[in-house]
Amino acid sequence: MSDGYDPDFLGIPLLLPAPAAPTTRLDYARFSVLLREDRRFAAVTAVVIDGATLRDLPRSGEWRLDPRVPADAQAGPEVYSRNDLDRGHLVRRRDPGWGDVDEARDATEATFFYTNAAPQAAGFNQSKELWLGLEDHVLAYAETTDQRLAVFTAPVLDDGDPPYRGIRVPLRFWKIAAWRRGETLAAAGFVLDQSELVDTRQGLTVPPLGAFRTFQAPIADIAAEAGVDVGPLVAADTFARLGLRPVTPRELRGPDDIVL
Repeated sequence: MSDGYDPDFLGIPLLLPAPAAPTTRLDYARFSVLLREDRRFAAVTAVVIDGATLRDLPRSGEWRLDPRVPADAQAGPEVYSRNDLDRGHLVRRRDPGWGDVDEARDATEATFFYTNAAPQAAGFNQSKELWLGLEDHVLAYAETTDQRLAVFTAPVLDDGDPPYRGIRVPLRFWKIAAWRRGETLAAAGFVLDQSELVDTRQGLTVPPLGAFRTFQAPIADIAAEAGVDVGPLVAADTFARLGLRPVTPRELRGPDDIVL
């Protein structure tokens, strides 16, 4: 099953965000990856989530290269060995795991392709747990409708990212969640900053007291920084509707800080 991202899933047309740089599209079960082969990471990932039929399946699947693209266009196992980097899922393992059990299992296992990974500093703290739980929080908020989400996630692929083992380690990640609010589209954008956690000057080190920082940010700013055209998501931004001028990123300490 490799149907990929469904632009009509919310009942309101929502196309894949379009990166300015050339990418290769790879479709998997219920999600798609736009791979920047020159950076060996995704410029965009897109998944659809049916919260009403989401399953909590046991973890299964092994990290592997996608044979549809050259191995040297993917950041493979050599990037993550003997260091303090995790293979961070871009599309979370659980997100496409909904509906029929067999299809849900196939979809979760497809998230283990290296094309869906990017290096994140190892170790958990409150901020990283918040980042990993953003989809769950938005799903809970959207449960008064049909509990459906479209989620777009990727690293910010900046030319200034520090070099390491033939790649450049992304220092920031972005995520945009979209859902239906009545007959209109709503969306919220977030940024994870690991700049203080990654130092590649001495191989790779992670300061023990460092911290991930998670922000809610205007979607227009996220799109500009990531070099991605997100179409109607800018106008659907719940954060920008606060009416503040200018709208500035808000650091998140917990779910109660999120504006939906």
